[in-house]
Amino acid sequence: MTKSKKTHSLSSWIIATGLTAITAAGCAGGSLTTREKGAGIGALGGAAVGGLVGNAKGHPGAGAAIGGAVGLGAGALIGDYMQGREEDEYQYNRR
Repeated sequence: MTKSKKTHSLSSWIIATGLTAITAAGCAGGSLTTREKGAGIGALGGAAVGGLVGNAKGHPGAGAAIGGAVGLGAGALIGDYMQGREEDEYQYNRR
C-alpha cells in the first residue's frame, strides 16, 4: 500500500469514527446540552480545518486528529460559557 492510500485510509477512519461517536452520543438519550453542541461543532470544524491544513503538509490524518482534539476542547469551553450564560439568564428571569 502506498503512503497516499495509507493516509487516505487513516483520515477516512478518523472521520468515520468521529461521526459514529457523535451519532451514538446524540442517541444516548435526551437532547444535547449547549456544552455538548459546542464540543461537537468544534470537533467537526477542527477536524475539517486540521485535515485541510494537514493535507497541504502531506499528513491529512494527523492534521484531522489534532484539529479535532483542539476543536473539541475549544468548542467545549465556548459551549460551557454559553450554557452558563443561559443558566444565569434563566435564574434571573425566575425572580
